[in-house]
Amino acid sequence: MSFKALWITETRTGTFERTIVERAIDDLPTGEVLIRVHYSSLNYKDALSATGNKGITRQFPHTPGIDAAGTVEISRNEQFAVGDEVLITGYDLGMNTCGGFGQYIRVPASWVVKKPENYSLKECMIIGTAGFTAAVAVYKMELLKLQPDAGPIVVTGATGGVGSMAISILAKAGYEVIAVSGKSNAHEYVSHLGAARLEDRSFVLDTSKKALIKPRWAGAIDTVGGETLSTLLKGCRSEGCIVSTGLVSSPKLDSTVYPFILNGINLLGVGSAETPMATRLIIWERLSTDWNIKDKLPAIAKEINLEELNTTYIDSILQGKVMGRIVVNLNNA
Repeated sequence: MSFKALWITETRTGTFERTIVERAIDDLPTGEVLIRVHYSSLNYKDALSATGNKGITRQFPHTPGIDAAGTVEISRNEQFAVGDEVLITGYDLGMNTCGGFGQYIRVPASWVVKKPENYSLKECMIIGTAGFTAAVAVYKMELLKLQPDAGPIVVTGATGGVGSMAISILAKAGYEVIAVSGKSNAHEYVSHLGAARLEDRSFVLDTSKKALIKPRWAGAIDTVGGETLSTLLKGCRSEGCIVSTGLVSSPKLDSTVYPFILNGINLLGVGSAETPMATRLIIWERLSTDWNIKDKLPAIAKEINLEELNTTYIDSILQGKVMGRIVVNLNNA
């Protein structure tokens, strides 16, 4: 049996080519669960893999796609039955294991999560790794007892996938959210998601070289890194939480210890790909109940097919031209 998949190959000259090909299910890697993929989503990491980044994917040819949602076709694990609706975000899917940009995947059962009842397969992929990452960030803040009455929470990269989801979840949880974006036309979008206001990037970019600045926020979910992350630490209120989830600007952090030893700031990280299954289940339960953002998802998502993914959107996300989340429909690829 054959199926369609995005296929990245490395040429003899070291360049990379993207094509949509017919593959055989027998060619998939070994695994306990064979899944018919109905929807996937586009993440920055997928675009890096699709353009040959060896830091993401070591060997080619390869099918990217770190997110997948679909139905179980074959199961050799008693936890999953044929016909179960399931999802996967992270682990090695789409990195070195053929991923969600193909109509079928075969994976270990330990990677698979049953679809929450309150969401469709498509909605699970609107959330995807980006929403899961944002939810883990809020979860870690709450573990350190950061509550809505502590003050506003800054979300950088506010129109991106993680940023959009973070605004929605924080607002649902009762926090005042300050959205930060370089897109001056994003006010209506972030307001709809629940942000109290929109600020330009300069709001979180201090160039004074001071170790500390006047505290203006109780926490932040940062997708940018670099000087932005440094400023967020310097300007955070006592016992606040800054969560680092990305490096759109820079992977470097130039800071002093003063935010930590004088203000007790907590710098938290989210490595969502390897989140333990017990925590994954907690996060999806929260997203299904008190953090349910189903009403915000239509504004966040744009649905495309496999051809559009290949010809347009992989390049667009690398160029910073994507707002919200891109969902890939593989039902009619």
